[in-house]
Amino acid sequence: MIKTRQYLSILCVAIFLLSSPGIARDTSYIDEIVSSAKLQGSGRLTWWGLNIYDASFYRIGSSSSSDFALDMRYQRSFRGITIANRTVEEMKRTGVPENQAIVWGEQLAAFLPNVESGQTLTAVYIPNAGTIFYHDGKRIAQIPGADFSRAFFGIWLDPKTSAPKLREQLLGQGCLPPLFSEPC
Repeated sequence: MIKTRQYLSILCVAIFLLSSPGIARDTSYIDEIVSSAKLQGSGRLTWWGLNIYDASFYRIGSSSSSDFALDMRYQRSFRGITIANRTVEEMKRTGVPENQAIVWGEQLAAFLPNVESGQTLTAVYIPNAGTIFYHDGKRIAQIPGADFSRAFFGIWLDPKTSAPKLREQLLGQGCLPPLFSEPC
């Protein structure tokens, strides 16, 4: 009986530690692209009480740096096409013309994978290169251009985002990246 209780106690602690969003994650692939990436802010997107994903926004040390990354650890499983379609809707919400959002959505649908709970999608912005996408740390695609990057990251960082609380958490005490040309 005592061994069973000890085993269950150890199992519960292990499950808690492994599932805790506060556990440090391997972000070395972000560091490879954005040297010295530092967490600016993080938060959780929920919809109707359901946890969708945990997001973390990374920047280089200074608040005026141009390179940044958004890392999302999914709490639910989604098809890649569903993520692409939702991205189109969110882009339109922030003011992207429908025809342009659809073109970008088709590009995203061509490479966004299905994700399972616990997997990550990461997008990294690098000036003159555009947005580079990763799935669980493996590079999957790149879309060039500042216009796409502004529209894509605007889903989370634009003042017209559908998730203003998450935006506030991601920005923390820091400023928007220069890509958005908004004074700090």
